[in-house]
Amino acid sequence: MRRHVMISLLLAGLAPAPALAQAQPPPERIINLLVYGDDPCPQGQGDEIVVCARRPESERYRIPKKLREKPAPSGGPGWGSQVATMEQVQRSTLPGSCSVNGSNGFTGCTAKMLEQWFAERRMQESRGEP
Repeated sequence: MRRHVMISLLLAGLAPAPALAQAQPPPERIINLLVYGDDPCPQGQGDEIVVCARRPESERYRIPKKLREKPAPSGGPGWGSQVATMEQVQRSTLPGSCSVNGSNGFTGCTAKMLEQWFAERRMQESRGEP
């Protein structure tokens, strides 16, 4: 007798419950809208819920406020300084550069020293110095 009661309880617990599945309400549909000026808010159909936010008529054809605001400056270096830095790095690793690395370093240092000497000489001539 005990076995029959236990088996019937187990089977009752494993059986599908169609009544529970039908008791759930259907999902609601919620619609959020922006209306401008005196435009009416549309009515929901059936189980629909319509939520309207009202804006002034002057805002109808404007770019949204989030997009109108200027982004904060990133604070990084400008493009010009980035390009100058890249060119300087390339010059310091190419043959003829003034670098201790590579076999052409000594010729680059001599060329750089001569460039500096000519620049100083031009400055003295522009000032009228002998």
